Amino acid sequence: MNKKPDVFHIEPAEIMAQLPTQFFATLVSKVNRQVSQGHDVINLGQGNPDQPTPPHIVSSLKEAADKPQFHKYSPFTGFSFLKEAIAHRYKEDYNVDLDPETEVAILFGGKTGLVQLPQILLNPGDVCLVPDPGYPDYWSGVALARAQMKFMPLTADNRFLPDYGAISPAEREKAKLMFLNYPNNPTSAVAPLSFYEDTVAFAAEHGIVVASDFAYGAIGFDGDRPVSFLQAEGAKEVGVEFYTLSKTYNMAGWRVGFALGNRKIISLINMLQDHIYVSLFGGIQAAAAAALTSSQDCVDQLVSRYQSRRDAFFGALSEIGWQAPKPAGSFFSWLPVPKGYTSVSFADLLLEEAKVAVAPGIGFGDHGEGYVRVGLLSSEERMREAAYRIGKLNLFG
Repeated sequence: MNKKPDVFHIEPAEIMAQLPTQFFATLVSKVNRQVSQGHDVINLGQGNPDQPTPPHIVSSLKEAADKPQFHKYSPFTGFSFLKEAIAHRYKEDYNVDLDPETEVAILFGGKTGLVQLPQILLNPGDVCLVPDPGYPDYWSGVALARAQMKFMPLTADNRFLPDYGAISPAEREKAKLMFLNYPNNPTSAVAPLSFYEDTVAFAAEHGIVVASDFAYGAIGFDGDRPVSFLQAEGAKEVGVEFYTLSKTYNMAGWRVGFALGNRKIISLINMLQDHIYVSLFGGIQAAAAAALTSSQDCVDQLVSRYQSRRDAFFGALSEIGWQAPKPAGSFFSWLPVPKGYTSVSFADLLLEEAKVAVAPGIGFGDHGEGYVRVGLLSSEERMREAAYRIGKLNLFG
């Protein structure tokens, strides 16, 4: 009789060790520790919308949940009515024409598509151009594809846009994929149409697929609507755009996103998803279609709310002497740390002494060092209070 081993050993695949560390899990644990000790923490460090989903969208889900046709498996690539609703919204908002059946893929949240795309397009050793600072889950997709990242620095002196001229000829020729994200997380920068026109030309010349992450596309301030990559002539020839209902309609927990644009890439996304999913619950698809095709007053009100919070917060920041440009889009602010601090040491100080949580810029890449990201994700009163708490530390003269 064979003796059983004392400990059954589980050996993970090598790829698990190559995945990037989830930096913000550390931030969450630090915040939770302060809260568990009874402290009133103003948490501005995460990107989770703080408002509920608009009632008419919730009502649409409740109504759709009663319909037997949605109790069965949904079509693998999603219901046509949702893809048509997406095309309708892009036409109204950006004057972009999309074929619902060939240029739209329904996703389980935008993050799913962003992580899947490198696995669809890159072979081991291929190069992906990634913004620095940028959304860390781009790194996850590249790691799962066993590909390589080359970082494109985003700096204040170039309006937090990548400088394509600074990319070496060797890297240009090796690159097969490039991520862009405007309005930008974490810097809150926006991109003009001329930048996307230059991007299309650059991508076409070097055979690089463009992945435009447009998660914050609805959130622009001072009357300016952010520009979609797909508005640039030739954009659909070289890439796709990712959109999500998470931020536009406060539907982060619903997990509804889309990939839009190049037909070949859309077909490859659908092919991979055929092997993984059986599409979204039909009731959620019906509610998503209602969000996209009904009155957009809720979106206008949400953007107005974020702008009021921005103005209240930056008014208070001015009073305490913390100077930075107001964000032009997204629901984030990108603020320089005082001299003598790193982004982590400054964020730790604010949490421990002011009970205000912010995200250290280093978590978004090396060029995020020297900044912290602050979410406009609490009431005007709490945003001002956060600034005043920080002001009591007398860090800004």
